Amino acid sequence: MYDLYIGNKNYSSWSLRPWVLMKALGIPFSEHLIPFHDQDAWSKYRLLSPNGMVPLLGDGDILVWDSLSIAEYLAERHEGVWPSDPAARAFARSAAAEMHSGFPALRNICGMNIGVRINLHQQPDALKANLARLSVLWNDGISRFGGPFLAGPDFSAADAFFCPVAFRVQTYGLELDRSSAAYVARLLGLPAMQEWYGGGLAETFRARPYEHEIDAVGTVTKDLRAPASN
Repeated sequence: MYDLYIGNKNYSSWSLRPWVLMKALGIPFSEHLIPFHDQDAWSKYRLLSPNGMVPLLGDGDILVWDSLSIAEYLAERHEGVWPSDPAARAFARSAAAEMHSGFPALRNICGMNIGVRINLHQQPDALKANLARLSVLWNDGISRFGGPFLAGPDFSAADAFFCPVAFRVQTYGLELDRSSAAYVARLLGLPAMQEWYGGGLAETFRARPYEHEIDAVGTVTKDLRAPASN
């Protein structure tokens, strides 16, 4: 049984990736949520985590940090993390790596906050360029490997890496071409994504820096979360 350490589900896009991958593939794990506001919990966690950040995967005495590294570690032990076809696998790995290190405007302007709906004040050219690249990438994978997922018929780590993007599209009402919008809907409809979403909506903690980021980029039109406790 693995131990997976994550942050708050409403905000933590990095935590979502290995969590949804393991849930979707039926890889059992014990969840350990380290709330952003619990300083005592974080002080103890930093004694365990090599980089003091989430996510972190524990496999006995072995610790694996960073979402991409966790995916590769799991791929060595479980089928289905990456596609079995070499061409599809190469594409999936490249797409996941591009998401892992790229799309800075999307990350910085549209921070993950799954429980609200936001109208952006504006969409800078850099954000439009990121969305255009997403559409090209997704359509390329789906057309080349037949869909309905990014690298073929089965959900893989490549899709897991774009699950936070799906939540961002939902939160900010980002416009995409028809095929890309259908892919986002497919990800949002996954049972694992619905489970994460429900957990995020139930959280009552508000991380003020993340909430203030919203005020800088847009206007909240809906807040679907449980009432705030702070």
